[in-house]
Amino acid sequence: MAAAAAAAAAAVGGSQSPQPEVPAPGLALDKAATAAHLKAALSRPDNRAGAEELQALLERVLSAERPLAAAADGEEAAAASGGGGPGAAEEEALEWCKCLLAGGGGYDEFCAAVRAYDPAALCGLVWTANFVAYRCRTCGISPCMSLCAECFHQGDHTGHDFNMFRSQAGGACDCGDSNVMRESGFCKRHQIKSSSNIPCVPKDLLMMSEFVLPRFIFCLIQYLREGYNEPADVPSEKDLNKVLQLLEPQISFLEDLTKMGGAMRSVLTQVLTNQQNYKDLTSGLGENACAKKSHEKYLIALKSSGLTYPEDKLVYGIQESSAGTSTLAVQGFAGATGTLGQLDSSDEEDQDGSQGLGKRKRVKLSSNTKDQSIMDVLKHKSFLEELLFWTIKYEFPQKMVTFLLNMLPDQEYKVAFTKTFVQHYAFIMKTLKKSHESDTMSNRIVHISVQLFSNEELARQVTEECQLLDIMVTVLLYMMESCLIKSELQDEENSLHVVVNCGEALLKNNTYWPLVSDFINILSHQSVAKRFLEDHGLLVTWMNFVSFFQGMNLNKRELNEHVEFESQTYYAAFAAELEACAQPMWGLLSHCKVRETQEYTRNVVRYCLEALQDWFDAINFVDEPAPNQVTFHLPLHRYYAMFLSKAVKCQELDLDSVLPDQEMLMKLMIHPLQIQASLAEIHSNMWVRNGLQIKGQAMTYVQSHFCNSMIDPDIYLLQVCASRLDPDYFISSVFERFKVVDLLTMASQHQNTVLDAEHERSMLEGALTFLVILLSLRLHLGMSDDEILRAEMVAQLCMNDRTHSSLLDLIPENPNPKSGIIPGSYSFESVLSAVADFKAPVFEPGGSMQQGMYTPKAEVWDHEFDPVMVILRTVYRRDVQSAMDRYTAFLKQSGKFPGNPWPPYKKRTPLHPSYKGLMRLLHCKTLHIVLFTLLYKILMDHQNLSEHVLCMVLYLIELGLENSDEEESDEEASVCGPERCHDSWFPGSNLVSNMRHFINYVRVRVPETAPEVKKDSPASTSSDSLGSLQNSGTAQVFSLVAERRKKFQEIINRSSSEANQVVRPKTSNKWSAPGSAPQLTTAILEIKESILSLLIKLHHKLSGKQNSYYPPWLDDIEILIQPEIPKYSHGDGITAVERILLKAALQSKMNKRIIEEICRKVTPPVPPKKVTAAEKKTLDKEERRQKARERQQKLLAEFASRQKSFMETAMDVDSPESDIPMEITTAEPQVSEAVYDCVICGQSGPSSEDRPTGLVVLLQASSVLGQCRDNIEPKKLPITEEEQIYPWDTCAAVHDVRLSLLQRYFKDSSCLLAVSIGWEGGVYVQTCGHTLHIDCHKSYMESLRNDQVLQGFSVDKGEFTCPLCRQFANSVLPCYPGSNVENNPWQRPSSKSIQDLIKEVEELQGRPGAFPVSISSETNLSKEMESVMKDIKNTTQKKYRDYSKTPGSPDNDFLFMYSVARTNLELELIHRGGNLCSGGASTAGKRSCLNQLFHVLALHMRLYSIDSEYNPWRKLTQLVEEMNSQLGNEEQQPEVPILYHDVTSLLLIQILMMPQPLRKDHFTCIVKVLFTLLYTQALVALSVKCNEEDRSAWKHTGALKKNICDAEKSYEVLLSFVISELSKGKLYHEEGTQECAMVSPVAWSSESMEKYLQDFCLPFLRITSLLQHHLFGEDLPSCQEEEEFSVLSSCLGLLPTFYQTEHPFISASCLDWPVPAFDIISQWCFEINSFTERHAEQGKALLIQESRWKLPHLLQLPENYNTIFQYYHRKTCSVCTKVPKDPAVCLVCGTFVCLKGLCCKQQSYCECVLHSQNCGAGTGIFLLINASVIIIIRGHRFCLWGSVYLDAHGEEDRDLRRGKPLYICKERYKVLEQQWISHTFDHINKRWGPHYNGL
Repeated sequence: MAAAAAAAAAAVGGSQSPQPEVPAPGLALDKAATAAHLKAALSRPDNRAGAEELQALLERVLSAERPLAAAADGEEAAAASGGGGPGAAEEEALEWCKCLLAGGGGYDEFCAAVRAYDPAALCGLVWTANFVAYRCRTCGISPCMSLCAECFHQGDHTGHDFNMFRSQAGGACDCGDSNVMRESGFCKRHQIKSSSNIPCVPKDLLMMSEFVLPRFIFCLIQYLREGYNEPADVPSEKDLNKVLQLLEPQISFLEDLTKMGGAMRSVLTQVLTNQQNYKDLTSGLGENACAKKSHEKYLIALKSSGLTYPEDKLVYGIQESSAGTSTLAVQGFAGATGTLGQLDSSDEEDQDGSQGLGKRKRVKLSSNTKDQSIMDVLKHKSFLEELLFWTIKYEFPQKMVTFLLNMLPDQEYKVAFTKTFVQHYAFIMKTLKKSHESDTMSNRIVHISVQLFSNEELARQVTEECQLLDIMVTVLLYMMESCLIKSELQDEENSLHVVVNCGEALLKNNTYWPLVSDFINILSHQSVAKRFLEDHGLLVTWMNFVSFFQGMNLNKRELNEHVEFESQTYYAAFAAELEACAQPMWGLLSHCKVRETQEYTRNVVRYCLEALQDWFDAINFVDEPAPNQVTFHLPLHRYYAMFLSKAVKCQELDLDSVLPDQEMLMKLMIHPLQIQASLAEIHSNMWVRNGLQIKGQAMTYVQSHFCNSMIDPDIYLLQVCASRLDPDYFISSVFERFKVVDLLTMASQHQNTVLDAEHERSMLEGALTFLVILLSLRLHLGMSDDEILRAEMVAQLCMNDRTHSSLLDLIPENPNPKSGIIPGSYSFESVLSAVADFKAPVFEPGGSMQQGMYTPKAEVWDHEFDPVMVILRTVYRRDVQSAMDRYTAFLKQSGKFPGNPWPPYKKRTPLHPSYKGLMRLLHCKTLHIVLFTLLYKILMDHQNLSEHVLCMVLYLIELGLENSDEEESDEEASVCGPERCHDSWFPGSNLVSNMRHFINYVRVRVPETAPEVKKDSPASTSSDSLGSLQNSGTAQVFSLVAERRKKFQEIINRSSSEANQVVRPKTSNKWSAPGSAPQLTTAILEIKESILSLLIKLHHKLSGKQNSYYPPWLDDIEILIQPEIPKYSHGDGITAVERILLKAALQSKMNKRIIEEICRKVTPPVPPKKVTAAEKKTLDKEERRQKARERQQKLLAEFASRQKSFMETAMDVDSPESDIPMEITTAEPQVSEAVYDCVICGQSGPSSEDRPTGLVVLLQASSVLGQCRDNIEPKKLPITEEEQIYPWDTCAAVHDVRLSLLQRYFKDSSCLLAVSIGWEGGVYVQTCGHTLHIDCHKSYMESLRNDQVLQGFSVDKGEFTCPLCRQFANSVLPCYPGSNVENNPWQRPSSKSIQDLIKEVEELQGRPGAFPVSISSETNLSKEMESVMKDIKNTTQKKYRDYSKTPGSPDNDFLFMYSVARTNLELELIHRGGNLCSGGASTAGKRSCLNQLFHVLALHMRLYSIDSEYNPWRKLTQLVEEMNSQLGNEEQQPEVPILYHDVTSLLLIQILMMPQPLRKDHFTCIVKVLFTLLYTQALVALSVKCNEEDRSAWKHTGALKKNICDAEKSYEVLLSFVISELSKGKLYHEEGTQECAMVSPVAWSSESMEKYLQDFCLPFLRITSLLQHHLFGEDLPSCQEEEEFSVLSSCLGLLPTFYQTEHPFISASCLDWPVPAFDIISQWCFEINSFTERHAEQGKALLIQESRWKLPHLLQLPENYNTIFQYYHRKTCSVCTKVPKDPAVCLVCGTFVCLKGLCCKQQSYCECVLHSQNCGAGTGIFLLINASVIIIIRGHRFCLWGSVYLDAHGEEDRDLRRGKPLYICKERYKVLEQQWISHTFDHINKRWGPHYNGL
């Protein structure tokens, strides 16, 4: 502090001497004054003095020595400086800077002033990882375009293709930047180009900044230099972070400056880029020791980074020529220590070989001075450059990155910074490679580079001025060179090829990603890509780079034991090829779209072929691939293939002009073919010893993200080779690669030297399938982009129905985002709607929710289903089967074909003329021999041939027929001149004519054991597997292998001029297994078949009948004219054979004739009856079906009779009920005991006291009832600060208020009888309806406890799943021994009068323990009843049970128990929709356990006998003499007046106090008595609700009618009586103004009054009817809503039976007063009056009970999810005021909570769990804001429920990964609400897990 004070004092004193004077203590630090003085001094025209003065001041204030000493020496220094710590001085310095910048004014005012001059044309908001941003593809020019939420919502993007995303690496908002996005998308703020109307910045405003900032930034740089100690090892994270923490305030200060807007940014730009400033301040030449030291540190840092400082060895200031730089660079490089020193291993090192292996390189870059300078020279000329250097050195601290990016809206800065960034590119790569935190660092690098390189204009400029492309390619090459190893492909010993080692961290952790991603980014700009494609040197280097990946991750087949360690490096290899090779390739391809770009393609192809030639030489490749090894990585082949494809498709290049000679083509085809064969081997389980990873590779190779960069180019390349090479050579190569040559013999047995027998069949299938794909696929051979898209889509949809997003994901789009097929683009949607139907999301009854799916249209199955495409695109083999199954189902359903169809044959798109040669494969003798042999073998049932083989063979024949040259069709086949080699088999090469050629004898080699040997065969010297004997008898032989060698030799001789290049044919025995092959002998077989005759015989064989084939054209000549016959398009093998024969006949008359002949020969002439083959087939089928049907009927009949007899015997044993109706005549009806089946032991029997049976139940606490509201207006989820939800109007809140009000004024024990609890946290009991013995259950629980594999429930808490239906449960409710509900003798109506019944009820209640089972005897049953009662109590929390003022009082238990009954009845009512109009025993009734529950509750209620004095029954049924005296005087709190009692509660108390089972007449009696009280309450409430005039009018009219006969049943009379009674008290007084609110302004008519009274009474009637239904098993009548009251009251026996229904129904007619009405009413009113004497207000409030609750609902959600997201994802937590990581909101009450938030944790409970207990008594429904998913918490478990927000395609978007707009799905929300109300979360959702209170 002292120094700073001194500096201030000196400055104020005007002294300009640099030595500080002794500070005068009087001069406090008046920074403002100093600043103002300096500003004035600097404003003078001659400002030298002022400038020097300022410099001196800054020199002192910003002196870097003290704080950094502290930073460097660590804590000791901090301690020494007297506790001020290193931070104090810095703060002081910052204060000074702020003051100086403001020039004496306030800093805040200064900021505001500068902001006024901000031309805000760009937004430029910089964000870091996890920020939510938007991307609009419709508006974006660059694919990386992004917008901040504010700009996005301010702009208009309706109908655009946009999505929201969470930033991975950070980014910046592009709004206002027309280089990156279209102007139409700009938001309102950035639309106006406002620079015009912003005034010029006054000079003096920013003058101080121009002086102060250079020093400030230099000070920052000095800090950074000081803080960086280059230790022996890499500096530890900790040290770097410490320095960064100290600098936090300084960097934040700079960041704040950038936010002041354009004016300040341009000052900063001047400061950062001014080279003179930098030179003056940092040269380190001054006399300042500190500056010198700092400069030295800087040089050391440069050196240790393997970089040289060009002026290092020269006198400062002499500018040297560029050549000088390079030579120096090389010298410096040799001397430098650091990464490159070891990278560029000198030649001596190489000599010892062992160590040099990994480092060995072919490309020695160090010799090339240009590249050298790229790698090793850094020369800093400005602050910006050195700042970036330190930013990299410190591994891109977030703050620095943000500061550098915040400056980007300044155009000048943008250019300068981009150049600087490029200049440091090599250094960035080195730092990245060494970094421990490469992930974080990668993200930060890309955060910067994506802002720079997405801008085409900028990228072009840097490419031209800074050699950007050279730098990038060189840096990438260097990076990969550090991890090269020798390739082991082909020739292990002598290979010169090097490949990257996929095990290295560089590849495994994707460290190369940022650099490659930048490269892809700049190649997306046309101008840059063109430069690249024109620069031959670059292309050569790039091909060098690509060749590092050629042949990487080589797999060698394990032949003996299983590999010990499965390496997972293949992930790295595939990712590397895709990102480093394929994506740049797609980027380049996207610029080769038009004819003018032919030259580029020629360049690429040329250098690609050169690189391939080098590669073949390096691996010593001749003509045979090494066996048992495969690499999936051939990027050079794929570059070549893709550029060829593009050349033909888009640039109209002549294919032959870019193809190499035949020899090269032969080499080119080998490795891709090897991959195809290896795929078949892997699927045949031949690589099983290499572990699962090899399967993983085979899958990745064809997987949708890779296939168009891997398998598609490979197949295309093979197609090109096949179209140009000799077809016989190609075909034989294929069978040899697939190792099935030996199988292709006519003999029934053969020897295969290279393949085990069990693999032969699948390899043969593989070979044929490959040929079919090769010949049918047209992806690169002439299909347009839209056709390709359609084919891909159809293939995916045929495998399975797909969601929109999975389709987008599965369809291989061109990986380069600029290529045109953008996901979601126009063509995608239109093709999708053409081929598929949308299936809206549905609900399965099981609760599993479906997404919206697309399913193929019928016509797609009919015409477009292409099995070949499906096979090509399936990752799992089961998908092919799935597609065939779906196809079969379609044919069955549409009635097109009933059986098991074969894959249909699909017409192909025409070939592009360049590839016509491909079809020669189908017309070569080799293939024909193979097809003939296979047909023969199938016909003869040789082993190892499957239907699949036949299918493929027929497919190939059909392909051949479809693609034959037409001119051959008619003339007789004229045999051409002398043919080569094996014309003995077939005369020509055309399939059409060869089909009819008969082959008589064939000579074969067979093992001596073969059956063929028996026949005498002429001796022969030939030794080949396929031979033939021409009729003439000269034995000519054919061998695939020999044939291929011969062809190869011919081609080589033809193409090579020097004879010495002739390659000796390698013999393959070098690799054949040295098995002792048994002796082969030669046999001659008589065949006498042609392909046609074999086909016809096959038809017979397949149909299982002689002469089944009959040429259709004999009956219907039309067939030959219109060949497209629908009946042939779908079907099985028989159909396929018929279709082929028909096509053969069409192609040539000769064939037609021969077919007819063959048919005639085989069959005796057909009788003239005309039956076509097809009809015959159907007849035949009919017959077979008929037989099958008869057989089935017979079986069924037999089965039914057996079942019947069994049922009869079974019935006798256990159906006594069925006999009861017979014996009713006897005096005493039999009471049958209820019989229960135990689902564990399977025995049935009654429940007894010693072995009770119980119902499986789930007890759960529920607050659903408490959520009922009394208004219809639904509650909405709050989405603004204003909307808050207050729960005062919920049912729970109202009941709470009522109870506490009663407890204030009345006796506690009496209060607890006057209400029910359980609106919140009530216990709901539900059952699945299955019963079990309680002892069985105990042993079941024991076994669960020992079984450790528990499925999401906790046995210790008593949870289990029902053994029968697996429904979740946690207790067992004992069944009370006794009669069935239905046959209850107590149900008969009795003729006793109501008075007698009342007495009986009273007596029964007073008789304690009058139970058939006495409690005292501790039976098993009573124990179980106790334990279940304990369970019920423990189900809910204590706060929901204890309402009494005296804790633990018995009244409390009493209240709790009858409230349980109330809760269950009320909930059942809600499940029925809130009324009983639907009647019937609903589903809830069938499975209800209320009856059993009542028994348990009653048993326990009887333990608490109510003192008969206080039994409310008395007050209801007796007139009390002279109560008046007692009531007034007693001091203790009075009892609750009977009119304040809740009638439903009274009902339950009365019934549960009675001994069980209850008699029906007692029940009816209780209901009648209570109804009188209820009706009175209704009248009182009505009287309080209306106003004074109405009251006096009613009082009057009622009084007149008082003397009519049934006055007690007229509501007018009763109402007038009530009013007159209550008028005696103060209830109606004090009608002040505030009362008016309660008074309804409507005049009451008699109808409205009647309706009010009925509505008041209905809830009670409903509950009572339900209770009656459960206790006595009576059905509920159904009715209309308006007659519900009358129906229920008559059902309950309230309505007298003789009641006429003519005149309108009056509720009062149900009354049946036990004692004179007027007396009892006046007695009840008296209690009220005496209370209202003192508390009129409360008295009134208690009388008006709101009994009409609406059904409970969840909150109403907004239509669009974005409204919720935008409000909540930024909302702060109320506890810690930070934005929570996982915000959630409760859908029941709208509370905002932090999921898993530690800030809100209370006693180890996280907030969501706590809230679920408080809001839902253990059930919580939360919407997770950041994931759009709903999570359910139920007790100690939770589950993800799914989402109620779906996108436009009916899909969820969990975690908002796709970020598409989401809309509410009302049906799903309804389902959620339904599950909440019906408490079925536990049953419907399957995936539960414990949350350990951590949510």
